[in-house]
Amino acid sequence: MIGFFKQKNPGNAFILLIYALILKFPIFLHAPAPLRQEEDNYLYRLVLKLLVPVGGEKGFLYGLLAFLLLYMQATLLNRIANSVKLLPRPNYLVGMAFLLLSSLLPEWNQFSSTLIVNFLLIWIWYGMVGWYNNSKPLGAVFNTCLMIGILPLIYSPSLAYIVMMMLALVITRPLRVGEWVVAAIGFLAPYYFLFIILYLTDKWQASGLMPVISFHLPRLPASIWITIGLLLMAAPFLVGAYFVQDNLNKMLIQVRKCWSLLLAVLLVGVLIILVNPGTNYQHWFLSSIPIACFHAATYYYPNKRMFTLVLHWITFAFAIAVNYFPQLVG
Repeated sequence: MIGFFKQKNPGNAFILLIYALILKFPIFLHAPAPLRQEEDNYLYRLVLKLLVPVGGEKGFLYGLLAFLLLYMQATLLNRIANSVKLLPRPNYLVGMAFLLLSSLLPEWNQFSSTLIVNFLLIWIWYGMVGWYNNSKPLGAVFNTCLMIGILPLIYSPSLAYIVMMMLALVITRPLRVGEWVVAAIGFLAPYYFLFIILYLTDKWQASGLMPVISFHLPRLPASIWITIGLLLMAAPFLVGAYFVQDNLNKMLIQVRKCWSLLLAVLLVGVLIILVNPGTNYQHWFLSSIPIACFHAATYYYPNKRMFTLVLHWITFAFAIAVNYFPQLVG
């Protein structure tokens, strides 16, 4: 399987779809319901309100939407990774790694606000990559920061991505006050329009608009299966980080900045885990984009094929077990 996805040919797109269907088929086995969390914000609640007349409170529609979002994220992330030459040769390993990673915990396959935010994060990361050597940076910075500003209106803890925005400006651009001002305007623009709508509809409540921020230790795994899933997420990431660091001097400066931006996304993902302990592991999913890219490096760089094959099939078998038998996770 690693050999198939390590190459880039048109047939691999179809194989990736079959791969996704095998891993994600349990989504369709029961009538799934969209996940509702305390941290969900205005836009996600509006999406659910629009979907209820069509799909009801739960049903096939939400499973289909979750599958489409996950598969689109895998293919989009893979295409962008190939476009920016994240790995030396084009391949489908990033898409494979994302689908495998997103199957380590069954709840990550549920239609939720974090699933939508994660989809937008891929576009945001690609937008930030384009800031480097951009001949018209102000427009690119504004558009990307506008998307970052939308994230907290979907999932409140995403307010932390303002840190990612600042790190991205430091990584990709020389210090120019004008660009920072434009970034701030882009980030605040969605709130400006939201406040106008709330004021005109007489729904203005200042206490409900300000997020409550407090730090907590990460939630401890509730079962051995969750512990194994988190280990299968962390161990290949560390191996991939080693190979990326080992090959860093062979990469173009643009590619190095791509990896640095992925680390910025990961840093904020960890920050959200600390700020929002949650009652589940949904907010951990927001770190899946950078982790999947480092997993792909783990499958790409090693010379010993046996290591990558064993790692892949162990992870694949675990994903099948916890998704087809969710009672194991509890």
